[in-house]
Formats: sequence, C-alpha cells, structure tokens
Amino acid sequence: MAGADGDDSLYPIAVLIDELRNEDVQLRLNSIKKLSTIALALGVERTRTELLPFLTDTIYDEDEVLLALAEQLGNFTMLVGGPEYVHCLLPPLESLATVEETVVRDKAVESLRKISQEHSPVDLEVHFEPLVKRLASGDWFTSRTSACGLFSVCYPRVSSTVKAEIRQHFRTLCSDDTPMVRRAAASKLGEFAKVLELDYVKSDIISLFTALASDEQDSVRLLAVEACVSIATLLPQEDLETLVMPTLRQAAEDKSWRVRYMVADKFSELQKAVGPEITKNDLVPAFQNLLKDCEAEVRAAAANKVKEFCENLPEDNREQIIMTHILPCVKCPEVRLNIISNLDCVNEVIGIRQLSQSLLPAIVELAEDAKWRVRLAIIEYMPLLAGQLGVEFFDEKLNTLCMAWLIDHVYAIREAATCNLMKLVEKFGAEWAQNTIVPKVLGMANDPNYLHRMTTLFCINALSEACGQEITTKQMLPVVLKMSNDQVANVRFNVAKSLQKIGPVLDSNALQTEVKPVLEKLATDTDMDVKYFAQEAISVLALA
Repeated sequence: MAGADGDDSLYPIAVLIDELRNEDVQLRLNSIKKLSTIALALGVERTRTELLPFLTDTIYDEDEVLLALAEQLGNFTMLVGGPEYVHCLLPPLESLATVEETVVRDKAVESLRKISQEHSPVDLEVHFEPLVKRLASGDWFTSRTSACGLFSVCYPRVSSTVKAEIRQHFRTLCSDDTPMVRRAAASKLGEFAKVLELDYVKSDIISLFTALASDEQDSVRLLAVEACVSIATLLPQEDLETLVMPTLRQAAEDKSWRVRYMVADKFSELQKAVGPEITKNDLVPAFQNLLKDCEAEVRAAAANKVKEFCENLPEDNREQIIMTHILPCVKCPEVRLNIISNLDCVNEVIGIRQLSQSLLPAIVELAEDAKWRVRLAIIEYMPLLAGQLGVEFFDEKLNTLCMAWLIDHVYAIREAATCNLMKLVEKFGAEWAQNTIVPKVLGMANDPNYLHRMTTLFCINALSEACGQEITTKQMLPVVLKMSNDQVANVRFNVAKSLQKIGPVLDSNALQTEVKPVLEKLATDTDMDVKYFAQEAISVLALA
C-alpha cells in the first residue's frame, strides 16, 4: 500500500484507528477481523511498534470485539516477525486475560497457551513466565483465574529455580480466598500434575488435591474429582491406596449430590486408573452406594456406567461381583432400565439364566410402575428382552405383561404395546402369534370398555401383515366385520380404517363378498366420521 508519498504508508493504521473508534460495534468488529490484513500491509516492524501498542492501549470495548481480538492474536506469530518476536504479543493478551467477561479471558488464555509453544526456553523465562507471575499475583480474581491455565504450558521448559516458583504460585492459588480462583486451580490440577516430576506429584499435588477435595464449596470439590483420574494414572499402584483412595472414598459419600454425581460420571475412568485390586475392594462398595443414592441424578449417572463397569471388572470374579454386589442394588427404576437396555452386553458377561432370575422381578415391577414413562421404556425394551430370553421363557413370564399393557389407561402405552406385539410376531413367527397372541387380542373385541374394543382393531392393523393372509382372513376378519355393528361411532369408524389397512393382505374374493358389503353399509351410517372413513376405504381398496 505504501506509495511514493510518505503519508500513504500511514493509511491502514489511520483507517483502523477510525474504525476502532467508530460508534458502530459491527464496524469495530469487522476491523478487528481484518487485523491480519492490516498487519501484512504494515509489515512486521510497524506491526510490532505501532499496531500492537495501539491495540494494547485501546482494550476497552464490547466483549464480542475483545473476543475476536483475543482469537486473532493467537495466530499472529508470523505477522510480528516469527518466534523470536512472539513475546511482542504478550502485552495485549495479558490485558485481555484480566477482563471481566469469562469467554474473553478463556480465549486470551487459549491464545497465550498456543503462542507459549513458539517461545524459546530463554524467552519463556524472560517474557512469558513473568507474565504468568503477574497474573498469578494480580489484585483481581480475573487475572488469578487466567494464570491457572498457563502454569502447565511453561513448566516443562524452564529451569528448576523457575519451576519451584511456578509450583509455589500454583500452591498459593489453590488456597486463594476467592472460590472462582480455587475452582480454576482445581480444574487445572490434573493437567498440571501431568507435567510435574513424580516426586513433586507426591509431595505437592497430593496435598493440594486433598485440600481442594475437602473445600467448603462443592463446585471446587467436584472439580477435584475430575483431577483424581489424572493423578491416579500418574502414581504407582502401591501409592494409590494411601495417597488417593481416602479422598476418593470421601468424595463418593460427599454431602453434596453434585460431587457424588461427578464421581459416578467419572466412574469407568477411575476404575481404569486405580486397577483391578482397588476396584474390587473399594470401588465396588462405592458403586453399590451410588446405584442406591438418594438423588435420582446420581443413580442415573451410575446406571449409565453399569455396562462399562461390569465389562472392566477382572474376569476371574466378574460374575460373582455382578451377581452378589451389583444386581441386588438394582432397586431404582433408572438403574434397572439401564441394565435392561444394556441387556445384550450384560448378558454376555453373566449368562441369561442367572440374569433372568435376578432381573425378572425388576421387569415385572417396572412394567407396573406408577409412572407411565417407566412402563413405556420397558415396553420398548421388550422385543430385545424377548430375543435374549427366548420364546418359552417369554410365554411363561412376560406374555401376560404384554397383554396387560394393551388395556393400560394411558393411550401412549396402549399404542406402544400394539407396536411391541408386531415386533414380537416378527421375532417369534406367525404360528406363535396364532396360538398365543391372536386369541387374546380377539377376546378383547367383546370388552365392555370401548377403548379396549378399539385396541383390538389397532392390534389387528399392526399384526395382519406379520401374520399373513390365512390368519387374517380366517381369524381376524370375522371379528372386524362383527364390530361394524358396534354401538360406539368411534369403534365403527375404526372398523372402516382397519378394513382399509388389512384389505391388501386379503384375497379379492374376501374383499368382494365380505368387506365390500360392510363398507357400503358403513358408508350410509348416521355418523359423519363413519361415513367419511368408509367411503375413503372403498376408494382406496378400489371397491366402488
């Protein structure tokens, strides 16, 4: 851009200054997004001497503008002259790391973490580490929270003296007066532990972990649980029992459900980190308690881990642990539902015979649960259960349940139960349907409750295709035709709809001699809806 005329070279920065002072936020935002173009036009030296100081001085703007700036600066290394000048980007990012808006601070920290990798070890000590110290000892909690995210990126590449200072700063922030700072420190504890030498993990990190895990704020304690996974992975097996387990046991029984929830949520990772021996002695009882927790959210989080927990148990006593410790805890609906939904996986681990004995009471109880959504969930698992348990077991134990759902007082349950029958017939075949299901369904056609009579029609609609022409024509059709004389109009128009649905399964003789006269009679019914659906069926089945 710079022409022969000297003033011309000031053009980009002048325009930028104008745009950044403009009243319109959108204009300011656009000019920030064009920063790299402006920096290219200015060249590396003027970017360092003019653009960056200008940006550092004008960091008082709307959050979205600052967010864009924090992001841009993370990609600016080459525009300031490469790694040897990368430290020039620190002043504006340091300011951004102290602002009030969390999103902006987090983005500034992300960019600082990114450019820390481009500093040489010397520059890290001369420029980057002093910035971290300034943030760590800042008056405002905002700067101290930002510092927490920067320790782990500079620690591995500095001298042992500086390392000692960094550890000290981190220790101080872990016991900061402000909960937000302790929260930030707790959230970075695992990450920081990973870059420390093992001796310091034992001497420093464990005491910090213990302190944070018994913090007065549950929001800090639950973050310490997350760090527990990383810390346990770093320590040799023999140290886990003394250094980590007391704190983990305490967290699993924490008075705040949110902390217990976090333990449940991280359970599989904790299990892998501590290994089989501790799992058997310590985690199994803890897991039992979480499955029986008084808070539904905790039980549900633990239930979600049942499958993984069981799969990761040592093979030699896996079955015994599941049978004696896990399944007996299955008292709460969400835990049972989870085990049932993972049945095919749990089945491989335990074997179907034992499973069916221990799960059957649970299934029966859930099938009759007062909450209709629980009943609904069980119905949806029924085809899977049936497939796993086999036809004899199903007929003996579960068939009555499936039929009972057809007359449930909630429509959604009756509808799901109808759909379930269709899936069962697809699994067990038409002959099974003819002997077991069809007679019961047809028996409901004489029920005094018209809703149950309608369920017969819905079942016939669902089953006709799976049962095939012979069963539909000989057993189902006569019942549908008989119901065309029902007193209730709702039943009569559903007869018309059923005839339309099962028509394609019937042969043309049955359609002409049996279905057509009935539809023609319904087409002259006194009820408008009955007429309408009868005429629609006549035209769809081309009987006119």
